[in-house]
Amino acid sequence: MSDWDGKSKGNLLGYKIFVFCIRNLGVKASYFVLYFVAAYYFLFLKKTNRVTFYYFHDRLGYSRSKARKMVFMSYYTFGQTLIDKTAISAGMRDKFTYEFDGIERLKNLLANKNGGVLISSHIGNFEIAEYFLSDLGDEFQINLLISDLEHRAIKEYLESIASKTSVKFIIIEEDLSHIYKINNALANNELICLTGDRYLDGVKHFNATLLGKNANFPAGPFLIASRLKVPVIFVYVMKEKNLHYHLYAREAEVKHRDDKSLLKAYIENLEWMLKKYPLQWFNYFDFWQVFKK
Repeated sequence: MSDWDGKSKGNLLGYKIFVFCIRNLGVKASYFVLYFVAAYYFLFLKKTNRVTFYYFHDRLGYSRSKARKMVFMSYYTFGQTLIDKTAISAGMRDKFTYEFDGIERLKNLLANKNGGVLISSHIGNFEIAEYFLSDLGDEFQINLLISDLEHRAIKEYLESIASKTSVKFIIIEEDLSHIYKINNALANNELICLTGDRYLDGVKHFNATLLGKNANFPAGPFLIASRLKVPVIFVYVMKEKNLHYHLYAREAEVKHRDDKSLLKAYIENLEWMLKKYPLQWFNYFDFWQVFKK
């Protein structure tokens, strides 16, 4: 069974604390507060520590001492991305630098006027992509396909203190009405963004190998993306040193309705990113199902 319940780490109070620190201390000074937050997670979230330690020690092959250090640093890095996201959405984009790797793929996609699908993962800080991709022009529009209803409260609060977000949200519905919204967005040359690394019990999934061990992936993103007859691009926005971000865009070369090949390409790309940015995979649940009850 999956231990993920459809809700992400963090809550409305946490975002309010970050906003207070950013406004009164600044971005880098706010990072200092994170040492205490990360220490709390490291000391008291035993279940999360166990699965995160497994990721670093058993899947990435780090020594036990280094893996324990990486667990702490993962929490700290996650907090940094939340502070960055809050600061950028609040109008502090000019405090950050960024670079594009593969931006021409997105430009070509929009030039073809057919829309496209972006597949990402819970690594890095994809939610700030809209602020960097705005350089593509006014026609750029992201539609985020989500099932995490908890984000509604956070989104409403951020909009009350931040510059207005242009991202549209398409909620996954049981009656499949989201399919019509997806098709309408593509007809308007908009982008659909999906994540492929979390699944819920009872939802159709695929089984495949990630970092040397079998795991379950949600089937929906790959079934949908492989059937839409539009380009599919893997996109990640990764945090680097000194308030710098690196956006990666890689086009998937797969045949129509070949969802398994799309999943394979996705996993290969994801593994490359995880090895390059091991601290930035924020999937804090038993992904490989090694701690079943």
